[in-house]
Amino acid sequence: MKVLFVCSGNAKNFDIVPFIKEQGESLKRLGVDVTYYPIKGKGLFGYLKAGFRLRKYLKTNQADLIHAHFTKSGYTAVIGAHKIPVILSLMGSDAYGEYIGENKVLFVSRYITLLTYLIQPFVKAIISKSKNIERYVYMKSKSYVIPNGINMDKFKSNIINHNNDLDFNSDTKRVLFLGSKTSIRKNYKLAQEAISHLKLEDVELINPFPISHEDVPEYLNSSNVLAMCSFMEGSPNVIKEAMACNCPIVSTDVGDVKWVLGNIEGCYIASFQKEDYAAKLGEALKFSETIGRTKGEQRIKELGLDSETIARRLFEIYKLALL
Repeated sequence: MKVLFVCSGNAKNFDIVPFIKEQGESLKRLGVDVTYYPIKGKGLFGYLKAGFRLRKYLKTNQADLIHAHFTKSGYTAVIGAHKIPVILSLMGSDAYGEYIGENKVLFVSRYITLLTYLIQPFVKAIISKSKNIERYVYMKSKSYVIPNGINMDKFKSNIINHNNDLDFNSDTKRVLFLGSKTSIRKNYKLAQEAISHLKLEDVELINPFPISHEDVPEYLNSSNVLAMCSFMEGSPNVIKEAMACNCPIVSTDVGDVKWVLGNIEGCYIASFQKEDYAAKLGEALKFSETIGRTKGEQRIKELGLDSETIARRLFEIYKLALL
């Protein structure tokens, strides 16, 4: 089976978004012939024009199936596919828009939600990363909820102390924030305010963004707590990655986070109020100091969120799409 991954190629730090590349590589390990078609060009019209370039590409490059990631890439795939079946993965903001506060969506971003509705008749299957994303899929007969899987060989608990490699102060407790400071949706301000509210001199907020995806496991294993403060997410990879490394977590109640975390000791759901977030952060830091690491890795395996299990689920959808 030859599957073409169609996705954005506009990022500065990598040719293919890491979690998309991870998914493709996990399918390769199952024997699926996966190739990548990164789209160069921004804005809706850039993606539409890319569709005609894709059509030309497919005249000399065979594909049995196209798997598009994000709605705009879906339009590229539909235009270029001709008679090749297209599967669309909805990732988050391409369904619910761009959040700029608690329950606040940037008005001009709502057009992407409309595009997500309009494309549905033209694809064979729609994969949502979480149930809150699936709410934007009205064609339920072709709808599946499948989160991204985690490479458990790459993300795992590691007792080796990497502090010297990362130039951390060994006398401080480290709260890791892996999102962009400038992204309103990621809500870095809440992490800052919560740390300040704690008034603990030995706690440091670490924000290494942007970093290579290859370096993320080392940061997770060298930090006391992962903080995620987002106003909205689908199925955030960083939460599952932190769990696989058994890192304590404090997160806002977004996407599928509450379901994924379950009742793991050392992992906490907080509100958007700095006082509550600070209190949960304090509990997580205390857990890290007294108990150490969580049982997140076990939970990931129990839920079947490892990359191999997810790849097998995707492969079954691929086979159905080719019938």
